Amino acid sequence: MMRLSVLDQAPVTSGHTGEHALNSAVELAQVAEELGYYRMWMAEHHGGMSFASSAPEVITAYLAAKTNKIRLGSGGIMMMHYSPLKMAEVFKTLSALAPGRIDFGVGRAPGGDANAIYAMSQGQKPMMDGLYEKLDTTLQLIKDEAPEERWYKNTPAAPTGVTLPEAWLLGSSGNSAVQAGRMGLGYSFAQFFNGELSADTLDTYRHHFTPSDFMEKPDISVTYLVTTAETEEEAEYLARPSDLSRLFLMRGQLRQLLSPEAAHDYPLTEVDKIHIANNRAIHLVGTPKQIAEQLRDESERYGFDEAMICSIQHKQEDRLNVYRLLANELL
Repeated sequence: MMRLSVLDQAPVTSGHTGEHALNSAVELAQVAEELGYYRMWMAEHHGGMSFASSAPEVITAYLAAKTNKIRLGSGGIMMMHYSPLKMAEVFKTLSALAPGRIDFGVGRAPGGDANAIYAMSQGQKPMMDGLYEKLDTTLQLIKDEAPEERWYKNTPAAPTGVTLPEAWLLGSSGNSAVQAGRMGLGYSFAQFFNGELSADTLDTYRHHFTPSDFMEKPDISVTYLVTTAETEEEAEYLARPSDLSRLFLMRGQLRQLLSPEAAHDYPLTEVDKIHIANNRAIHLVGTPKQIAEQLRDESERYGFDEAMICSIQHKQEDRLNVYRLLANELL
């Protein structure tokens, strides 16, 4: 049976604070655990007011202390900003505190705009090359192995001897599929980025998969942006703020999510309406039965193991309701 999981970006919606967004993430983790969701990942975003999840490893530690069995981790750590030793130490620490429940999900994206990238590197040239090599070094350190560089010979990643976290590589265009397979990692495809999921991409990952200490067999998750409600009309009403957020993003504008009332009052041109319609390829909107049917169909068509749901709603209760409704249909 297809697993169902959660991706949270800790959205800071209009009229709310970052503190509210993080407290909402805690509540979501607890509700998701009660509903039977398999895992919950926190994203990493920098340099904006729209998301409060800038430190997913910190949030993961807190969520682990507030839950009992749901898997937790990063979706993902933006590895260009960090050293292999630091990433290894952070996730070994998390795994020591919550053994068998931690996921080390990493991505090659910056998690922010050009200003954020340079702020994260203190104005120096960002380290955007050699990221797969950096990941390989990190994985060696997590396994208590010494990479060949001399500075690692007497510098193990502490704590040592802990339960290995699961390791996942994120992707949105298929470029990471080969590397995820060769490294023996799980592969998480962000369908909600650009809607380019294909059977070829996932087949490429499976073809190149080599078992590792982190994963014995291929494992694929696909992340969807979802808005669902009891009726199509209500789902469409609640979906408009996310539709507008994507429209604003296309214009280079990072804005907090509007309320449904404000979103429906926002004037749209005919071109805007076309863009919103086209963007529905990455935003699933409908009743729970309609969404569940689409997820089952795509799981069967592409052969993935897990659907990860990201839902951004202005009201926390509306967001929790998305996960409750989907759980009723799929779990």
